[in-house]
Amino acid sequence: MPTELLFRQDAYLRETPAAVEAVNERGGIILDRTVFYATGGGQPGDVGHLVRADGSLIAIGTTIYDPEDKSRVIHVSLEGQPLPAPGENVTAALDWERRLKRMRIHTALHLLSVVLPYPVTGGSIGDGDGRLDFDIPEGGLDKAEVAEKLNALVARHADVTERWITDEELDANPGLVKTMSVKPPRGSGRVRLVAIGDIDLQPCGGTHVRNTAEIGLVAVTDIEKKGKQNRRVRIALA
Repeated sequence: MPTELLFRQDAYLRETPAAVEAVNERGGIILDRTVFYATGGGQPGDVGHLVRADGSLIAIGTTIYDPEDKSRVIHVSLEGQPLPAPGENVTAALDWERRLKRMRIHTALHLLSVVLPYPVTGGSIGDGDGRLDFDIPEGGLDKAEVAEKLNALVARHADVTERWITDEELDANPGLVKTMSVKPPRGSGRVRLVAIGDIDLQPCGGTHVRNTAEIGLVAVTDIEKKGKQNRRVRIALA
């Protein structure tokens, strides 16, 4: 059975009761439902723990999609942890502070793609920092200027919302896709769009804050030249 992805319904849900459906030979635990985001789109998998009925904890080091069945999510336990049995009831609880930092930086990176309206060739999200790589013609970028424009967008206190469109609707609007390296998640017949007020609209399967006010002040920490036309822009929560 596919794992119910509760983070898609509410990115602020910190824990959920769940039932263990399977445990693989590597200590990967598959639940019937989860609040844990699985690695994808430049965003790392969530960490946290599973709480068993007796109150003991199983530490989860990362979360991934099952390589043999992408509809299922595997919670990868840290080495040496006791493992639950199929059918056991647990509570899946996020490391919320880490998740929230990732949500804030992820939304900030969407805004960065507005400040720098160039094709995005790569990116990653960290715990309070992140980067985007841009295909930019020869020419300098000023860190202070980029930061000023980025924080001006943050200060608009724009609501972050989502909606779904069909694969066919996305194909008819290719300009929605900004990333050259990470393609929108497909396969279910529909694609999730994330809108930031009237500022930005693009396909994304990741987790975001509800309003840009939650991002706070952002610093542009570095701009690196990675090739003739490739610029890597790093940002961090100030």
